[in-house]
Amino acid sequence: MTAPPRILSIAGSDCSGGAGIQADIKTIAVLGGYAMTAITAVTAQDTTAVHAVVPLAPELVAAQIDGCLGDIGVDAVKIGMLGSAAIAEIVADRLETLAVPIVFDPVMVASSGGALADPATIAAFERLMRVATLTTPNVTELAALGGDAAMAARGIAWLAKGGDAVGETVEDRLVLPGAAPVVWREPRIATRHAHGTGCALASAIATYLGAGVALEEAIVRARGFVRAALLAAPGLGRGQGPLGHAAAAADYRLP
Repeated sequence: MTAPPRILSIAGSDCSGGAGIQADIKTIAVLGGYAMTAITAVTAQDTTAVHAVVPLAPELVAAQIDGCLGDIGVDAVKIGMLGSAAIAEIVADRLETLAVPIVFDPVMVASSGGALADPATIAAFERLMRVATLTTPNVTELAALGGDAAMAARGIAWLAKGGDAVGETVEDRLVLPGAAPVVWREPRIATRHAHGTGCALASAIATYLGAGVALEEAIVRARGFVRAALLAAPGLGRGQGPLGHAAAAADYRLP
């Protein structure tokens, strides 16, 4: 039996189960990976709002990473909500010499609108973007990071997600240094149940990369999985409801 790809998610906890660590575990597991976690913060949130955020001690985050890397090992890493600048820096310390794919979702605001990163934390994203194989900002995050020109000047790879833009078509753009953008356009899925789409996309990409799938193909598969999960959403909650991770997995699971 082939061992599953070992995927480490470094992110915050969402007690409502739609985003963060919980969404990452669901995504990695249903796609056929082995999920490990380093929790950066505990949040009290639901589908309507983020009610409280408590970052963990940076040393505890580092200890979780060390425990996973030192025993189980890792084939890819997904980074999500970090909680503080100090956590961002210590995560960068741990990952800078790690020779596996790293997908960085620069989480700043929850789907419900709650702020999840202060200016100091956003400033600390610079090291993580340099470390990452791929950074996956949405429209708001891309603007906060300086837009396309600033991202290009960094000489990094990024996937500009268009799910939170307006219009009937969703456009995602993969930009690699020195190459023309690869653009995907799909009809927008009309639903309010889109909580954790960014988490699911980034962790799905990481899972495929950890299994040895090439970057562009990993994005294609991950986008397909997220769209299927949107269509399979169970309709839970009074606000931005969660995706249907398990119901969407059949066509996207690793062989």
